[in-house]
Amino acid sequence: MPSDDGAGVNRAEDLADAVAVVGMAGRFPGAGDVAAFWRNVREGVESVSFFSEDELAAEGVSPEVFKHPDYVPAKAVLDGWDRFDASFFDFSARDAELMDPQQRLFLETVWLAMEDAGYAPGGIGGGRVGVYAGASSSTYLLTRIAGHPRAAELLADFQTQLGNSGDFLASRVAYKLNLNGPAMTVQSACSTSLVALHQACQALLCAECDMAVAGGSAIQLPQRTGHLYQRGGILSPDGHCRAFDASAGGTVGGSGVAAVVLKRWQDA
Repeated sequence: MPSDDGAGVNRAEDLADAVAVVGMAGRFPGAGDVAAFWRNVREGVESVSFFSEDELAAEGVSPEVFKHPDYVPAKAVLDGWDRFDASFFDFSARDAELMDPQQRLFLETVWLAMEDAGYAPGGIGGGRVGVYAGASSSTYLLTRIAGHPRAAELLADFQTQLGNSGDFLASRVAYKLNLNGPAMTVQSACSTSLVALHQACQALLCAECDMAVAGGSAIQLPQRTGHLYQRGGILSPDGHCRAFDASAGGTVGGSGVAAVVLKRWQDA
């Protein structure tokens, strides 16, 4: 931690290697933006949804599964995952439809994060802007495209491959928003977004870029399904996630997208 000069002010030399968060944006279950998310946290709002048998059946879950005594019909649902302003980002309707929503929403979220930081996407006065991010496996590809009547044709389409491969997450954002710093897609299981943030901070401190965007995107499809509880496993036995609590029993699946904009402290 930076030391204090006695008056509650950190000395500048102690902040030489500090990184500042200058903007952020996100979409979460039960919260369409960061302000709503923090309000839910403050007020103790649980954003996990529980589903009826009819809802589960409509998503294709078989009665043999959802009637199992260990089936937990709960998930944190992200509203509006299927909405995207394709023309704003100069995508054709077809290309947008073939693209994983994780990639669509992350592009929108980075735009909003840069606006929150006070920068128009595309430039910071000639400086280099890096992008460090990761996404979950494309369940959109598995459930929506692979299950399509024209699946063989669609899966062979080059745009389908580009739109659903996580390898292109960061580079697509850099290209569409005209960001000319490093663009690195990061994958490290459950720590992907944290590692992306670390990589972004390192890049700033090593002067590889002058501003950096870091974040992650995870959208599980279908949305309204649950999980089979297994004793000793990672998933919750009752659909409630009690983080940092003595009665914690496991986690609950869900979706969300977030990005932060970073600068070196001296530059911020």
